[in-house]
Amino acid sequence: MASRLDFIQYACDQLGGAGHITFRRMFGEAAVYCDGKVVALICDDQLFVKPTEAGRALIGRPVEAAPFPGARPHFLIDEGLDDREWLATLVRATCDALPEPKAKRPRASRARR
Repeated sequence: MASRLDFIQYACDQLGGAGHITFRRMFGEAAVYCDGKVVALICDDQLFVKPTEAGRALIGRPVEAAPFPGARPHFLIDEGLDDREWLATLVRATCDALPEPKAKRPRASRARR
């Protein structure tokens, strides 16, 4: 089941205090970015935050689940979704703990025949 746009926008609004939050739709779901880093996924109208030690320290005993079949477990955020300040703190800590994204190599232009 694809995530609803209104849920994606609500979740991203809740994360707003963490930094520059954007999202990108993929296969009916969404990747959530904080300052250019993927920090979470939204799948089936649920928020899954990338697991980091900093995030684990803030959550305590997180519920871990795979956002989609074959994915690595992420922190499933259910009850904390309405706590905007706590959620922003979690996502900021997660963003800070993740490595910088690798620079994309420019695409080679195709020669026309």
